[in-house]
Amino acid sequence: MKVLVTGGLGFIGSHTVVELQNEGFEVVIIDNLSNSSEEVLKGITAITGKAPLFEKIDLREKSAVRDFFKKHSDVTGVIHFAASKAVGESVENPLLYYENNISSLVYLLQELKEKPSASFIFSSSCTVYGQAEKMPITEDAPVQAAMSPYGNTKQMGEEIIIDTAKVTNISAVLLRYFNPVGAHPSVEIGELPLGVPQNLVPFITQTGVGLRQELSVFGNDYPTPDGTAVRDYIHVVDLAKAHVIALQRLLNKKNLEKVETFNLGTGKGSSVLEVIQSFEKVSDKKLPYKIMPRREGDITEAYANTDKANNVLGWKAELSLDEAMASAWKWEQKVRNK
Repeated sequence: MKVLVTGGLGFIGSHTVVELQNEGFEVVIIDNLSNSSEEVLKGITAITGKAPLFEKIDLREKSAVRDFFKKHSDVTGVIHFAASKAVGESVENPLLYYENNISSLVYLLQELKEKPSASFIFSSSCTVYGQAEKMPITEDAPVQAAMSPYGNTKQMGEEIIIDTAKVTNISAVLLRYFNPVGAHPSVEIGELPLGVPQNLVPFITQTGVGLRQELSVFGNDYPTPDGTAVRDYIHVVDLAKAHVIALQRLLNKKNLEKVETFNLGTGKGSSVLEVIQSFEKVSDKKLPYKIMPRREGDITEAYANTDKANNVLGWKAELSLDEAMASAWKWEQKVRNK
């Protein structure tokens, strides 16, 4: 069975391709290499023993998307990762985000609606909840006004999929991620941010390896046990496995609704200082950091209620924060020693 993975050379996409190939799927990747490298194909092949098909396509080009589906008419499932994802950049350049994240989604769905049936997995985000009133966050928590154009594209993407599924043969699962971290245990693939990292863990590992002078901790006056912001950090391999389970659910027609939504997290919140302590434990290194003022737009805490993913989807996060930090640290060292 052939599955399309858009953005399949990115951080989460590449780990998902590995899990799909391990389950026997034939995978074709679309990536425009704007935030990834063709080198990742070697890592995927080294882990699985099989090279996925790869097409360098920009999904904003409608004719290229149409040509792809003519060439690969046997694609029955799509996992859609390809999107710009830096909150700050989206505030500075909203039109780039609306074009890249919304147009590409529309062009994919336009091709899929021509098929007798199609299964669509959407890479969404817990940002749709904003600062939820109650912890842990359930899928029924109200979707709040987006704090950034990036967050808005995830909300709009979900709405576009729901509206489209009502009137087509497309079935979909919306996966709302919390904070993906870590790397594959083989250390063949991992997170490779271009420039200064936007996320906490790569900034920690780059500081640990000496690439950054010190880590900035934004705010230590939040109403949390140690004053720093709390997030739900999920190992990327656990996250990748959830995509395969969600796709199999649709292909086997086990879904209870045309569009289903699941939170993907561990169900446990960890503070910024706890993540630093985890890194120091697994690396045996002291991490230099300084406390800075809070960042505008940052919320106090967000962690998932995972009951629905556990009981309905049949998926559970297995790996710990320490395991995630250890794999991220091994990956960082490997990248710097190349």
